[in-house]
Amino acid sequence: MSNLATRLALGLLWLLSHLPLRVLAALGWGLGGVLYPLARSRRRIALRNLELCFPDKPLAEREAIAREHFRWLARSLLERGVLWYASPERIRKLIHVEGDIELAERVFQTEGRATMWLCPHFVGLDVAGAAILLCQPRPGASIYQRQSNPVFDAAMKHGRLRFGNAEIFPRSDSVKPLFRAVKSGRGFFNLPDMDFGRKDAAFVPFFGVPAATLLAPSRLAHMLHMVVQPVIAETLPGGRGWRIHFRPALAGFPTSDAEADTAVLNRYIESEILKRPAQYLWVHKRFKTRPQGEPRMY
Repeated sequence: MSNLATRLALGLLWLLSHLPLRVLAALGWGLGGVLYPLARSRRRIALRNLELCFPDKPLAEREAIAREHFRWLARSLLERGVLWYASPERIRKLIHVEGDIELAERVFQTEGRATMWLCPHFVGLDVAGAAILLCQPRPGASIYQRQSNPVFDAAMKHGRLRFGNAEIFPRSDSVKPLFRAVKSGRGFFNLPDMDFGRKDAAFVPFFGVPAATLLAPSRLAHMLHMVVQPVIAETLPGGRGWRIHFRPALAGFPTSDAEADTAVLNRYIESEILKRPAQYLWVHKRFKTRPQGEPRMY
């Protein structure tokens, strides 16, 4: 997409952000229904992922999950304008927090330890980030993937940093600035469930299928003595906002066995997906990287 087209798209997103969330949600729900038959490549990826993860489900049931997923996904794309442009006061009213939101602050004050917030790729992932920045006191840090389009890259960084209590570091840069941020007490917003290739990863089962999974969450938490707290984003129907679940810290995690820890994380993510399967990010090629000698999945 050209820079001009990106600016126009961002301008439309800004305009839409002024609509009531129930209206924006309805528009996104309808848009998702239109995109499902049109976005052929992403539809095939979603259906293939669902086939691999739920081989026992009938095809019709997997297709129904995929159709619903496109509606939730389209909603999340339009609602991102609210997260990037609406006032903090409006966003706070739309976020419903459940669980131990004070954990990171309490652990830092009593033990001097930082917290890793583990946030799997549900469609409301960006809302989980906003909840961490707006609804709990501990400042945060995260890693981000630089976007090839400079206009979109700048908009994304501004949207995620505009609340003033976060730092983000490019994935391609050295990890030393991130280490310093964590050691200073910042919580680390970590996304543990994408395929970034073989580097620093192991093939760990995800719904029974070996998936290239980063070992970094376990290794970083072990190295820096971090508490690990899952944070799960749930998008509510009818434009009622989002519910962000701050789960209890993982007991006995991390250990010195990074691959075993990573298997524990994948099983945890599986258990959360089963609660709301249509809201997980099925359009990502989760099984793109394969063990040596195995055929491609897509």
